[in-house]
Amino acid sequence: MRAAASVSEPAGPRAVRRLASPRVVGPALLAAALAALPLTFPNAFFHEVATLVMVNAIVCVGLNLLIGYAGQVSLGHAAFYALGGYGSAIAALRWEWPVWLSMPAAVVAAGVLAWLVGRPTLRLKGHYLAMATLGFGVIVSIVLTNEDRITGGPDGMAVPPLAVFGRPLHGEALWYGILAVALWLTVLLARNLIDSPIGRALRALHGSEVAASTLGIDAARWKLRVFVASAMVAAAAGALAAHHAGFITPAKASFLHSVELVIMVVFGGMASVWGAVVGAALLTLLPQFLTVLKDYEMMVFGAVLIATMTFMPRGIVPTLARLWGRG
Repeated sequence: MRAAASVSEPAGPRAVRRLASPRVVGPALLAAALAALPLTFPNAFFHEVATLVMVNAIVCVGLNLLIGYAGQVSLGHAAFYALGGYGSAIAALRWEWPVWLSMPAAVVAAGVLAWLVGRPTLRLKGHYLAMATLGFGVIVSIVLTNEDRITGGPDGMAVPPLAVFGRPLHGEALWYGILAVALWLTVLLARNLIDSPIGRALRALHGSEVAASTLGIDAARWKLRVFVASAMVAAAAGALAAHHAGFITPAKASFLHSVELVIMVVFGGMASVWGAVVGAALLTLLPQFLTVLKDYEMMVFGAVLIATMTFMPRGIVPTLARLWGRG
């Protein structure tokens, strides 16, 4: 044992290598970027756009666990996003719960509903699963639109502000900080999950469920767990977004919103946490820059998506990482 210790690597270089590993450097760079970015904002509009980017990034990181790592397609994920916002709003406004209680209650309720929906639907595969999740999203959207006594109907409903010790939290800078911390924690948890045995089990499921089953991996159980986790992340982002905006409408549960979230994940790169963040950021910011084109905005937006998927079929971040590795 002493001989082995004598030839082992010194503690200093080993600690330096550990600090320089992607698991440490990536979250550290993200924290630095999130902290420095507000210093460049000239007005409150940029804070508003940045908060929208971070909300979409939180949802996409959770959705990427389901699509990119577990290989399960969901076309109804916006429903969980809307349920998080509506659940917290109804509990706080109708039932007079404190917001610090209504938000986690809405997230847990969305997780329970995801478990109930996922039990039968996750036995399906491919486009059958996509159609099942699409049907769930349509049902939630219809219920939120028609139950006007509870949800306010098509016009939506007001959402109480987030409060601490009875004092409402206002200000774009404050909300930027809250969502920045939420995004950083989501990325950190997702990275740790992927690098754990759970992440290896999810990647095995994505490769081949039959091969994973021969290794003792319970495919149905792990698919259900990641579906519930992804739904709860979406619900948490929806609750934060609703309390930040002070209003929510059934449009948040629409099929188009679900498709937007899936496109962000694919655009940035599936099976990549940073790809989900980059895809959400680029596709949230791109329409802001294309507004100067007026009638040609959507045409150019579609051309960008086609060009990216043609020349970078694996998504932006995995393709660039692959080119960097070759170089």
